[in-house]
Amino acid sequence: MKSIIVEQNDAGQRLDKLLMKHLNKAPKSFIYKMLRKKNITLNGKKVDGSEKTELHDEIKLFLSEETIANFSETFRTAIVEWNFQVIYEDNHILIVNKPAGLLSQKAQAEDISLVEQIISYLVQTGKITKQELQTFKPAICNRLDRNTSGLVVAGKTLLGLQTMSELFRDRTLSKYYLCIVKGKIREPQGISGYLSKDEKTNQVTISTKYREGWEMIKTEYQPITSNEQFTLLKVKLITGKTHQIRAHLSSIGHPIIGDLKYGDKKTNQLLQTKFGLNYQLLHSYQVIFPKMNDEFTVLSEKEFTAELPQLFQTIKSELLQ
Repeated sequence: MKSIIVEQNDAGQRLDKLLMKHLNKAPKSFIYKMLRKKNITLNGKKVDGSEKTELHDEIKLFLSEETIANFSETFRTAIVEWNFQVIYEDNHILIVNKPAGLLSQKAQAEDISLVEQIISYLVQTGKITKQELQTFKPAICNRLDRNTSGLVVAGKTLLGLQTMSELFRDRTLSKYYLCIVKGKIREPQGISGYLSKDEKTNQVTISTKYREGWEMIKTEYQPITSNEQFTLLKVKLITGKTHQIRAHLSSIGHPIIGDLKYGDKKTNQLLQTKFGLNYQLLHSYQVIFPKMNDEFTVLSEKEFTAELPQLFQTIKSELLQ
C-alpha cells in the first residue's frame, strides 16, 4: 500500500489526472478499474476519479510495491547550467533576465531552453524536489523570441503559474521593451494594424486593413533619444502576437537594427561588420504589476527592470552619442 498526501501544487486537479501522473506508465483502463474495485481510495472512500482533490487529501493505493514500481516512471530532468540573471524570486514566482540566443521553450526534444535552465536552477537550489516534478513542472508565463533578451516570468507553483498567466492573458501586467530602430522618430505614437502568421516560414505580415482571419495588433512607442539615422525606442505591447514589435515597426519604415527577418539588409550588414551584431536589438526591459491581493500583495504595483546586455549598451553608446 502507498499513501499520497495532496500537496499545494496538486490541489484542485481531478483525481484521475493526478493518478495518471503518479502512475504514468499505467493504462487509463487500469486506473479506472482500480478505482471501481476500491483499490484506490480518496480519504478512505470509493471514488470514480472525477473528484477535485483538495490540499492534504489522502490517496491510498492498495497495490503491491512491484505493481506501483512497474507503472511509475520517475520524472527525469537533466541538470544543466543556467545563464540567466535572477531579478526577483518568492515562493510562487521567478523573474529572470533571459540572454539573447536562448530559446524560451524547447522546439525540439534535444533543445535546452530557458524552461530547462529554470527547472535545473530550482532543483539545484533546493526550491523544488525531483519528486514534486512528478506532478508539477514549473513553466514560463511569457515567451520571448530566441534572440530577444530580457524579462521572463515563471511560475514556481501552480498558483503562481495560473495567476501570472492570467495577468499576461488579460493584459493587466504592463510590458515595456527597448530597441534601436533605423531612422529618426520624433514623437510618441500608438499604431494599430492586423497580423497574419505563415506557420511554414514562421514569418508574419502586417496590414493596416482588416482581412479575414488576421489578428488585430496594437503597439505604442516613445522615442528616448535619436539622431538622423537611429532612434532608441521604449515600446509598450498592448497586444502580444508573434514578432509583433519587430514586424510592426518594420511596416512603418523603422525596422529594428540587426533584425535578419524584418530588418534593413544594408544597415544590418554594416552593423554586423562593425559590431558583430547578427540578431535584433530588442530587449524586454520592464514589467509593471497591477494592484495585487492575497498571496501576491507583495507584487502590487511593483516595477521590475532588466539591465541591457553589454552589446546593446555598446551599440547604443556608439550610434546615439
